[in-house]
Amino acid sequence: MATNPYFSQAVRSEQGLYEDIVIESLKMYGQNIYYLPRDIVNENKVFAEDVPSTFNSSYVIEMYIENIEGFDGEGDLFTRFGVEIRDQATFIVSRRRWSQTVGRPDNDITEDRPREGDLIYLPMTNKIFQIMHVEHEQPFYQLSNLPVYKLQCELFEYNDEQFDTGVQNIDRVENTGYTLSLTLADSDGSYIVGETVTQTLASGVTVNGEVVYYNDSDNIVKLAHIGSDDGNYHTFTNGRITGSDSLVSRVVISQTDEYAQRTAQNETFQASNLSFLDFSEDNPFGEPS
Repeated sequence: MATNPYFSQAVRSEQGLYEDIVIESLKMYGQNIYYLPRDIVNENKVFAEDVPSTFNSSYVIEMYIENIEGFDGEGDLFTRFGVEIRDQATFIVSRRRWSQTVGRPDNDITEDRPREGDLIYLPMTNKIFQIMHVEHEQPFYQLSNLPVYKLQCELFEYNDEQFDTGVQNIDRVENTGYTLSLTLADSDGSYIVGETVTQTLASGVTVNGEVVYYNDSDNIVKLAHIGSDDGNYHTFTNGRITGSDSLVSRVVISQTDEYAQRTAQNETFQASNLSFLDFSEDNPFGEPS
C-alpha cells in the first residue's frame, strides 16, 4: 500500500523553514571559522595526492563545533620522538551558507561541496584542522532534505605548504617549517615579503626561496620553500640574491638554519644530564670515575 497522498514530508516551504532554523541556530551557537580551499599544484597520479599544496584564499563562515567536552582523538601523546598532538573535531556547516559564502562562482572554486584536504582555521584556539571526511547524509533526510555538512577533521600537520591567504595568523604558519636566515652585507634596497629571491651558483644552478621575513634594521631576510631549478638540494652561498618583484640585489655574508635552531635540543640535554645522572662512587648503579 502506498503512503498517504494527503501528507508529504517534501513540502518545499517546510523544508525552507527547517533550513532557515538550522542556519539561525548555527549563527547563534557556532563560531566564525576560516575555510581554506586547497589548490592542487602538481598532483601525483600514482598515489592521488598533492604534496606541494597551496592555500591562496580564505572565507569566513559560521560553523558549529559538535565536540562539547573538548577535542576528540588520542590527544597528546608522549613518544620517544617527542610530543604528538592528535586532536580531532567535527564541524557542522549549512549547505546553503557554504554555497553562498565559499562555493560561489566568483570565488574560482570548482567544487560543489567541502572537500577532503581543505583546511579549517579555528581562531578561538588558533589551530588549523584538515578535513578528512565530509558526511553529507546526517541528519538522515529529515523532511526529505539534507541541510548541513558534517566535516570530520584532524589537527593539520604542516608539510611545507604555501599559505598566501592574507590573514596574518594563518600565513605565519610557514615560519614553523624549514626557514633559512640570511644576513646581508649592505643596505641597498629592501625585499618584499612574499616575493621570490634567486641566486645563481658557480655550477649554473639557480637556487630560490620565498621571503617570509625582512628587517631593515638588522639586514636579515628569512626564506622558506627553498628549492632549485634542477630539483636537487642546494644551499645559498655568500653571493648575491635578487628579488623577483623588488629587483633588489644584495650580498649574503652568513646564513643560519632557523629550523635546526628551533628543534635541536642537544645542548639542553647535555646541560640537564649532569644533574640527572649520578656517576659518583656512592651510586652502586653508576660508573666509578
